[in-house]
Amino acid sequence: MYKITVGIDGMMCGMCEAHMNEAMRKLKGVKKVASSHKKGISEIEAEREISESEINAVVEPTGYKMTSYKCEPYEKKGLFGFLKKS
Repeated sequence: MYKITVGIDGMMCGMCEAHMNEAMRKLKGVKKVASSHKKGISEIEAEREISESEINAVVEPTGYKMTSYKCEPYEKKGLFGFLKKS
């Protein structure tokens, strides 16, 4: 799994967040998306690494502007993840 954080300029309200979430869900491998107009970001959980150019290709047509990109491996912790022994 990967966690991708994308800076988005132009989101002003909850409807903007919903619009961005809908656009991001079109990307192959996306499992979860959460956007915040207050923070100016979209956070994506994906089963594969999604490139900056792939994300920009879905952001640009929406009228918003991608300002940053960060992709890092992510291990989802379940409800009882703290009980796993190392």
